[in-house]
Amino acid sequence: MPDLSPHVTLTTGTVAGAETDGIRRFLGIPYAEPPFGARRFAEPVPVLPWEGVRDATSFGPTAPQSPYQGEAAKLFGSVEIPGDDILTVNVLAPADAESAPVVVWVHGGAFERGTSALEGYDGTTFARDGIVFVSLNYRLGAEGFSVLDGVPRNLGLLDVAAAVEWVYREITAFGGDPEMVTLMGESAGGALVAAAVSLPRIGERVHGAIIQSGPLDASSPERAGRVTRAIAKHLGIPVTRDSFAAVSPQRLVDARLEIARKSSPVPTGGFALSLDPDSVPRPPEEALTDAAAPVLIGTNTDEYRLWLSPTAIAELGPVKVAGLALLARIPVGAMRSARAAGFRGAEALGQALSDKILRAPATRVANSRPDRTFVYEFAWRSPVRGLLAAHAVEIAFAFGRVNGPDAESLSGTGAPQTLADEMHSAWVSFIRTGDPGWAPFGGSRTTRVFDEVSETTPQRRPEVVDAFR
Repeated sequence: MPDLSPHVTLTTGTVAGAETDGIRRFLGIPYAEPPFGARRFAEPVPVLPWEGVRDATSFGPTAPQSPYQGEAAKLFGSVEIPGDDILTVNVLAPADAESAPVVVWVHGGAFERGTSALEGYDGTTFARDGIVFVSLNYRLGAEGFSVLDGVPRNLGLLDVAAAVEWVYREITAFGGDPEMVTLMGESAGGALVAAAVSLPRIGERVHGAIIQSGPLDASSPERAGRVTRAIAKHLGIPVTRDSFAAVSPQRLVDARLEIARKSSPVPTGGFALSLDPDSVPRPPEEALTDAAAPVLIGTNTDEYRLWLSPTAIAELGPVKVAGLALLARIPVGAMRSARAAGFRGAEALGQALSDKILRAPATRVANSRPDRTFVYEFAWRSPVRGLLAAHAVEIAFAFGRVNGPDAESLSGTGAPQTLADEMHSAWVSFIRTGDPGWAPFGGSRTTRVFDEVSETTPQRRPEVVDAFR
């Protein structure tokens, strides 16, 4: 019986995918060699050509990581696919695609969790709307973001850059236009998108960038290396490539988990991008100012409610709030502005922390390039666990599908599909044209607020975010 599956020939060989309802899926295509053995803690190496036809109907192995813990485990699913070939991409394309716009999705997960194989990252809705959708895996945690003697910095970012370069090189074979590539990411994925756009070999060609709740900073090697040194101390080994390479990836994951269990309820540390002359010469917030491509950027109204559960909020009294604000280096003026905006106690701390990490940097980027930046605020209030418009709730709406298990764990079963259709349509419009359908930020700080009834309005609560100037 003849093989009726769709075949695509790349520069490295032929892959066989699957087609359903006019959408072709090619999963687990390697863009680089497995980063283990002699290639561990080294820059990504382009994948070697293969003979014959490679099956591309299953997701590739996941990067070493631990599942979400505690309350987060109830909200976020985890997928574990064994194997070393973790540097892979997935392509979903309309069967009739020809010079179609392309979007590249970079998942989040605090630089140490996540995979493109999660159900909530299914890009069928984009392919349905004529977009070639690409998602990717990259090195996480100690494998991807350690600060070690003798190791290139920001290896996870270098993986993302290698995957985007693969897209530029190969996407024509899937019906995509390499001159119309938009990068899209959420949380740590948004940070990686911002950093990738800052790389000349990426930024000079990118058509647009979508940054959802992405931190835009990069730490000094000393500060970014704190978690690496903590792991080394925990394991009793030197902070060098050879010593880390002698420890299995899973043991490094376990050590990080053991350390994290003792940390503060407010996130103040962890893996981060590190300033580096070759990969991150300056913070993405600064570099985005010079990016020629349009940027769609935004945050959620209640980002902090993912990190601070109602129980944690209730348990944080005034003394603890003051101590944590000091630990997180929240200016007194920011706390005062948050209280003046109606937030109280731990909620004021959470809002100030959200603004420091996410909304203030996004606003500064928009102010620096007001005519090329489109700003949104996601305000729909989820009924799940008091999340409201917490960090990550908007992902399902941007993907235009709120009825899957990953979406329902964050939004419940009654989330408005009409809002998802509206937000997804704006994302598709931006990917196609560089314009989501409302005015750029400009001098009036124009912001699209997505809610049960959406509106375009001057930025809300500017006094809180401006306290971080």
